[in-house]
Amino acid sequence: MWFRMSRKKSLNNLKDLLIDKIFDILLKPRTQKFLQPFIDTMYSVYEKYLYKQVIGGSMPRHVAIIPDGNRRWAREHGLDVKEGHRYGYEKMKEVLQMLYDLGIRVVTVYAMSYENCIYRNEEEKNNLFTIIKTGLETLLNEGVLQRYKVNVKVFGKLDLVRKDVLDAVTRIEKESSHYSDRFLNIALCYGGRQEIVDAVKNIAKDVLIGKISVDDISEELIKKYISTSHLNELSEPDLVIRTSGEMRISNFLLWQIAYSELYFCDVYWPDFRKIDLLRAIRSYQRRERRYGR
Repeated sequence: MWFRMSRKKSLNNLKDLLIDKIFDILLKPRTQKFLQPFIDTMYSVYEKYLYKQVIGGSMPRHVAIIPDGNRRWAREHGLDVKEGHRYGYEKMKEVLQMLYDLGIRVVTVYAMSYENCIYRNEEEKNNLFTIIKTGLETLLNEGVLQRYKVNVKVFGKLDLVRKDVLDAVTRIEKESSHYSDRFLNIALCYGGRQEIVDAVKNIAKDVLIGKISVDDISEELIKKYISTSHLNELSEPDLVIRTSGEMRISNFLLWQIAYSELYFCDVYWPDFRKIDLLRAIRSYQRRERRYGR
């Protein structure tokens, strides 16, 4: 019985892999050039096929995204790096809507790493800060927060962030603080190692003033000192998606993703499609999560 079930599962996975590969070929720019009307119809059919596969399954409650590849995408399209970041921002708006439509409760976005904020040139950093400020203002002014009741939290080394961006952060956190249906976390000038160092420092300070004792220190206590503590049982992502084909974590949520499922997508972030998101969720649903047991 077990053998038959295992064989059927393997055959289904092989079938889906074959279908995925066929559509990857069909959706290549060179192919689309000659078969555009046919491709549009097939894409729609394929998207519905994937949606039907995932919609009845167990959805991740918390999805974290590393939206990588904006600069490389811009260079390959003969555009300025600034345009890559702008297209990346527009894509993030699309993907957030997709996630809301799927009922995902928590989304954490790696907007800018600590290293970005230290080592990128001032022009590029200012462009990114301006885009992030625009995004925060859009969330505030277009009714997205109110419609989906989204609680927004921005965390990282915020002393590295431009003041006008911080003002927008303060406003959006205040205006969304009473919502709890969904959560949007924006990691800005953020580093996982830096977060853990800060948590250790704050724990040490509380030990010194007698607020806690050394014996009180545990995994549960440390969770209260990290950036996602406001999420309680949802603080650890179920699924982490990284685009651009790079297979690394890049100092993102190092404490939180100890048992997260990782999905690496071989497209640059501006080219990320709904089918890529649905494939990621399908992959998540087919994994057995044992949490080290």
